[in-house]
Amino acid sequence: MRRLTFLLRPSWLVLALVVGGFAYACFTVLAPWQLGKNTTTEERNDRITASLATDPVPVEELLTGPAPAPEDEWRRVVATGSYLPDSDLLVRLRSVESSPAYEVLTPFRLADGRTVLVNRGYVRPERGTEIPGFAPPPTGTVTVEARLRMSEGTAEGRAPFRDAGHAQVYSIDPAQIAAFTGLELTGGYLQLSENQAGGLGTIPLPQLDAGPYLSYGLQWVAFGIMAPLGLGYFVWAELRERRKRKEPAPATAPEAEPTPAPVERSTDDKLADRYGRSR
Repeated sequence: MRRLTFLLRPSWLVLALVVGGFAYACFTVLAPWQLGKNTTTEERNDRITASLATDPVPVEELLTGPAPAPEDEWRRVVATGSYLPDSDLLVRLRSVESSPAYEVLTPFRLADGRTVLVNRGYVRPERGTEIPGFAPPPTGTVTVEARLRMSEGTAEGRAPFRDAGHAQVYSIDPAQIAAFTGLELTGGYLQLSENQAGGLGTIPLPQLDAGPYLSYGLQWVAFGIMAPLGLGYFVWAELRERRKRKEPAPATAPEAEPTPAPVERSTDDKLADRYGRSR
């Protein structure tokens, strides 16, 4: 265990904390976030697909409580009643078919006396963000076909306001709009289908594909697994380097004694060896 004491150094402790925190976030926040969006998108697509094969029903059958049931969202409904005059609201910062738009909301008084918001469609801004003119809703009793939608909730820090002669909001939340206008509105709202009384630009249905959320979720799971494995590899590499530094150097053969350099002989000695020395 003494070989692992280097892991107690501040640099290694910080690295371990970062890796552990990242892996924890991957498994508990990032992956569930994307996988949850994938589940929500699939459920929405299933409801839209089912609604295409189902005949519209009177809206009163689905608005039996303070708000529609989540499983009834995107159901096709028929509503009979009248639009409230001079009560339009604009939804800001919308995008329809990848272009900026304002969506137009108008309260609609049902035959049973309740009031529900109707999203009449969209209009395009002029000269940047200037609000264009748009047709008012028809007067008198009308019957419209629409899709039942749930409240979008509120945008934090963005309260409704009036500007340029129009009431404006940042999201479609009947409770917030009711408090702003003083009207008693039912939960949820209606989104007009094509070619309906009072309709403007028709808002298209969402694309019926699951999107990239499943692959993103699986990627975060993979990152959460790879991060600890990467830390383990670095620990193994450090241990290997430390073992190499501790191993003794290989023994070397003793150096051979140097051969003495030959003694240079004189010319007389060389001649004597050749012809013999005189006696």
